[in-house]
Amino acid sequence: METRKIVAQNRKAAHDYFLEERFECGIVLTGTEIKSVRKGKVQLKESFISFISNEAYIKGMSIAAYEFGNRFNHDETRERKLLLHKSEILKLQNKVKLKGYTIVPTQMYLTKGIAKLEIALAKGKDLHDKRQTEKERDAKREIQKAMKNNY
Repeated sequence: METRKIVAQNRKAAHDYFLEERFECGIVLTGTEIKSVRKGKVQLKESFISFISNEAYIKGMSIAAYEFGNRFNHDETRERKLLLHKSEILKLQNKVKLKGYTIVPTQMYLTKGIAKLEIALAKGKDLHDKRQTEKERDAKREIQKAMKNNY
């Protein structure tokens, strides 16, 4: 089993969207960026995926400046290219053209020292859907609590 060190998670994505299909992709980083990623200084909260000439890019992801980076430091919120297979990119582009679909990053992790990004094809939730999800989560929590007290 491969080991994963989760660096950043986007919990808000699961709250705001129905996550339908997940993809693992590589990400093009500079030297100071990967050092900051290894320290866990990544923020996925407001980021999203866009396509420019059949290539996928992540926008809005913040990787904090490396403290020892001096003049070689990177721009914290620059666009970063994602490494996906051509067939995956075409599939995602076709889905995004449909109404209500978007692509959001769900988590960033390190596998064998290499930074990977998990992205998900997502459909937006309405306010009543968010309330329903919250009710289901609360009900599960109550059931678990009741079962724990019985044993």
